[in-house]
Amino acid sequence: MDRFHGGIPAAFVSAILALLLLMSARQALADGASIICRVTDPRGHPVPSAKAELVTTDGKIIQQKSAENDGQFLFLDVPPGEYQLRIGAAGFASVNKRLFVRAGLPITLEVQFQLATREEEVTVTADLKETNVLAPDPAQRVFLREETLDANPGRPGAPVSIPGLPVETASGGIKAPQYFAPGVAGDHGEPIAQYIRVGSYLLSNNLSANAHGNGYADPNSLVPQVIESVQVDGGAFNVREGNHSVNLSAAYGLRPQLAPFATLTGDYRDVDLAAGWNPGGPGARTWIAVQASYGNGFLDRLEHRQQYKFNGYRVFALGKHELALLGIGYYGRSNLPGLVPIDAPNLRDTIDPRQKEQTHTALAALNDDWQPTSKQQISLAGFFRTYNLALDSNFGDGLIRQSEFRTVTGGHGAYNNQASEYFSLLAGIDYQRDAPRRLDLDRYTSTNPSLYGPFQRVTANDVTLGDVAPYIAFEGPLTHRFRYYLGFRRDEIKFSNTDLLVPAHSFAKWTGVNSPKATLSFVPKEQSRLPAVSASAGEAFFTNDPRIGAGNSAGTLASRAHSYQMVISKTLAGTELRLTLGHLTTEASLAKIDPDTGLQFDKGPGRVRFLTLAARRQFHFGMLQASFSKADARDLSTGQATPEAPRCIAHGLGTLDHLPLHLRARGEFEYVGAKPLGDGFAGVPVKEFRAAILRSFQKGRMDVSMNVLVARGYTGQTTETLALPGESTPVERVVGVRLPSYVSLSYTYRFGTPPTR
Repeated sequence: MDRFHGGIPAAFVSAILALLLLMSARQALADGASIICRVTDPRGHPVPSAKAELVTTDGKIIQQKSAENDGQFLFLDVPPGEYQLRIGAAGFASVNKRLFVRAGLPITLEVQFQLATREEEVTVTADLKETNVLAPDPAQRVFLREETLDANPGRPGAPVSIPGLPVETASGGIKAPQYFAPGVAGDHGEPIAQYIRVGSYLLSNNLSANAHGNGYADPNSLVPQVIESVQVDGGAFNVREGNHSVNLSAAYGLRPQLAPFATLTGDYRDVDLAAGWNPGGPGARTWIAVQASYGNGFLDRLEHRQQYKFNGYRVFALGKHELALLGIGYYGRSNLPGLVPIDAPNLRDTIDPRQKEQTHTALAALNDDWQPTSKQQISLAGFFRTYNLALDSNFGDGLIRQSEFRTVTGGHGAYNNQASEYFSLLAGIDYQRDAPRRLDLDRYTSTNPSLYGPFQRVTANDVTLGDVAPYIAFEGPLTHRFRYYLGFRRDEIKFSNTDLLVPAHSFAKWTGVNSPKATLSFVPKEQSRLPAVSASAGEAFFTNDPRIGAGNSAGTLASRAHSYQMVISKTLAGTELRLTLGHLTTEASLAKIDPDTGLQFDKGPGRVRFLTLAARRQFHFGMLQASFSKADARDLSTGQATPEAPRCIAHGLGTLDHLPLHLRARGEFEYVGAKPLGDGFAGVPVKEFRAAILRSFQKGRMDVSMNVLVARGYTGQTTETLALPGESTPVERVVGVRLPSYVSLSYTYRFGTPPTR
C-alpha cells in the first residue's frame, strides 16, 4: 500500500522519521561533554605513564585512556551524569575524583600525584615515556621508605643510600660523604653534580675550588626525613646541569608535605634525635624539621661528634604562581678518627689525636613557577649561602690545617613551552658567584707528633668564581617511535685568584665552555618484543682549584669531559631489566694542590668505560632490586689504572612488607671491589650489609625498629708515607678508616592523626 488513510505518502513519513532520528542523535551528541585532565608528579612534571578510567555510579567502566607525553587525557562524548574518574601510575598514590557532567559543558582538570605509601613503592626506574625537555635522560628515581631513613649512627654524613652508588665518609661525617660512580675517582663528589629541587629549580649543591677538593658537594645539611626522592641520571645530557658533572648527577627532591613526627635512634656510642612538624596543619605544603646528633665513633679515641640541622620548606599558591621557599642551617664539629694502616690490625686508634674539624652552612632559596597557560611555564629563582670549614688533619706527612669561609649567591630564569605534542622548548640562564675567602693551607713541619711546633703557610688565597650560563633545548617526537632532545649550554666563567702569600701568583681570567647535549630514544609499542633504547652524547666540565700554591704556573681552569651513553630497557615477566653502557673521556689538566706538599699535580687525559646491569621486580609482599657495574678507568698518557676509581660495584636491595607479627623489613648489600691506589698499591674490597626491621603500633602512630650494619673493609682508602710505633723509617702504606659494624634501635612517634597501616 503506497498511501496512508489520510493521503500522506509513506515516503514522506519515512523522511520525517529519519529527520527526527537524526536530530535526536545530534542532540544526544550535543548533550555529550568532553573531559580534559592533565596529571603531574609532586614536582610538577607530566606523568605520561598514567592511566585513567571513567566509571559510572554502578561501577561500569565507560572509557579508558592512557596519558599522552604531556600528561594529558581526553575523554570525548561523555553523556551527562555522575562519574568517578580513577587515575593511577606506578610509584604514586591513586587519585579518585567525583565528577558531575552537564550537557555540552567541557570539564578541565589539573591533578597532581602524591607519592604512594611507603609500603607500596621503593624505587621507580623511569622509562623512556617519562622523559621530557626538563629531564631528557631515562633516569632512576629512588623514593624513600621509613626504614631507609632511620639515622645511621655508624655512618654519619650519608643522608640516604643511593642504589648502585657506594659512599665513603672518611672524615667522621661532619664534612660531605663521597658518592662514587663506576670507574670514576671522586674527590668529595667532584665528578657528580648534586642538586636540591626547590620547586622546578635545580639548586646547585656543589662548592667550587674548595680547600679540601674540587666540586665539593654536601647533602649532609639535609635532615634525612625531608628527602622524598633522589633522581640519578646522566649529568652530561641535560642543559640544566652544568658545572661539576662528568657523567652523572643526583637531584634530591623534598617532600611537599611532612607529617609531624619525632624519631630517636641510638646505640651504645651514638644517639640521634630528629623531629618535624607542619605549622600550616594537615594538607598544607609547609614543614619544619630539626636534627641533633652526638657520637663517639668506634675507634678508641672518642670523636665527640656534634651535628645540628634545621630545614624549613613552604610552598605558596598565588593564582598562577607557585612560590617555593627553602631554608637550611647546619653546624657540626668533631674529633677525627684518622686513617689507620690496613696492615696494622692491632692499631685501633687515630695516628694523630690532634685531628679535628668544624663546619657550618646557611642557605636560603626562593623559586617562583608561573604558569600563564597550561602549556607554558616561567621560572625565576635566587639563593644565598654561606659555608665555613676549619680542618686539622694528618694525611701522613704531619698535621695539616685547612680553612675557608665563603658566600655563594645565584639566580636563575627559565622559559618552558610545550608548544605541541611534537615540540617543546626550554630556554634559560643561570648565574652564580662563589667567593671562598681565607682559603688557607698550613703544613705542620715538626717530626715529633707530641709537639705542635710551627706551621708553614703553604697557601693563603681569596678566590672568586663567577659563572653566567645561557642555555636552550628542544625536545619532541621525530616519529611515533623515536624521540629527540637537542641542547646547548654556554658557561662564561671568571676566575679571580688573589694570592696573599705570593702576590705575583694573583690573576684574573675568563674562560668559556661549550656544552652541547643530544639524546635519541626509540620507544616501541607497548606489546612489542623490542626493548626501549636511548643513546646520549654530551660534554660537561668542572672547575679546578685556581690556586698556584707552591707551584710556578696557573693550572687548568676548567676540566672537560665527553660522555656517551646507551640505555636499553625491557620488562620481561614482570621484571624490569636495564642495561647501561657508558664511555667518557676527560682531558689533561694541571689540577689540584697536594695537601701534603702544596704542589700542583696533573690529571688525565683519562678514559672510563663501564657497563651496568640492573633488574627490579615488584611483588605484592615487597620488592627485589639488584645491579652490577663493571668499569675500566685508565690514564691515557701512561696506560695506568686511575687511582681510587672503583672497578666493580654490586648492589642488592629487598623489602618485605607483610611479615608475621605485622613486621616490615629491608635489607641492602653493597660490594665494592679492590681499587688501585697508585704506586702499585691496591685497596681492600669493601662489603656492607645493612638491614632494618620495623613494627608499627597504634595504627601507625608509633614505629619501633632495629637497624644493623655488618661491614668489612675500610672507607677513604688511600696511600700515605708514615712510620708506625716502633719503626724508625717512614714507609708508604695503604690507609683507610675502618668500617664498624653496629646494631642500633630507633623509636618514631607521629603526632596528629596517625596514618593507617
